[in-house]
Amino acid sequence: MLPAVAAKKCLFCDKTLNGRSDKKFCNDYCRNAYNNQLKSPNSAVVRKINNTLVKNRRVLEAILGVEKMVKVPKDKMLAGGFDFKYITHYYKNQKGDIYMFCYEYGYLPIGNDWFLIVKRKEL
Repeated sequence: MLPAVAAKKCLFCDKTLNGRSDKKFCNDYCRNAYNNQLKSPNSAVVRKINNTLVKNRRVLEAILGVEKMVKVPKDKMLAGGFDFKYITHYYKNQKGDIYMFCYEYGYLPIGNDWFLIVKRKEL
């Protein structure tokens, strides 16, 4: 006689599973809820950082407008809600100047709390 196999349970709601032997969840709701629960501690942090990056991009975009480059004081960027702690990447040009970017919009410190705002050329 074969030993009795314990009934498999849904990983989220603990209901008995019917069907395939490798089934882990009783329905899509339980699968999504379980996976969201696993991600939730990190997703709030990631969401906050990405929201700040998007806001920084919007500030740079609004300041630049249709111009190719604009010089602005730091106060103008701060007034728009810009957070200097968050950037997506750096770019070093041939002269050695280091631009900080929020997606395709960047800025270069030019001294005395003034910045040059630029938009990256399309590839």
